[in-house]
Amino acid sequence: MPNATADSGLDEPSLDELISLREAAELGGLSAGHLRLLVRRGDVWGIKIGRNWATTAQAVEEYLAQDRKPGPKPEKPRS
Repeated sequence: MPNATADSGLDEPSLDELISLREAAELGGLSAGHLRLLVRRGDVWGIKIGRNWATTAQAVEEYLAQDRKPGPKPEKPRS
């Protein structure tokens, strides 16, 4: 089964490195639902095992280290 991955250069982690999205959410101060969205979009590395998603602490830390600009986006001029 293919995994959902962000192209972050991570090699496939060992089973010992995998954590649930709930654990990862607590680690990163995010909600589990938002983290699930980030994994599905490919912003954070993750893999679906059965019906549950898993990621690594390193993947969450890499995402949090990125520059993000929260808040409203500038309006695009209408043509």
